[in-house]
Amino acid sequence: MTARYLLIWFVLAVIAIANGVLRESTYGKLLSELTAHQLSTVTGIIFSGMLVWFVQRQWPIESASQAWLIGLCWFVMTLIFEFSFGHFVAGHSWQQLFADYNVLAGRVWPLFLIWILLMPYLFHRYG
Repeated sequence: MTARYLLIWFVLAVIAIANGVLRESTYGKLLSELTAHQLSTVTGIIFSGMLVWFVQRQWPIESASQAWLIGLCWFVMTLIFEFSFGHFVAGHSWQQLFADYNVLAGRVWPLFLIWILLMPYLFHRYG
């Protein structure tokens, strides 16, 4: 079951990329960059939650420890993807990538990472 959920992460990555494309092609043109980033974080949480809710109903996570393992793997995979794709493919500087973690500047990306970590457990426990 854990392997199946690790593969689901790739679907989550596609959803995250589509969410970014949606931001850049629509409301990102109308809102400030910071507001668009914040809204995109919220929509990313909603879209990813919808997928995991559906998957959890089809293939229930078997235990709390399995849910935490899945969340931790998704968290690490997301960080690896974000920094490797962001720097080596998209060409963002390390400084620019780390700037998304500055919650004091209104950057709420860390909330999405916390969601990715907690989501499997939350849906296992309360879904």
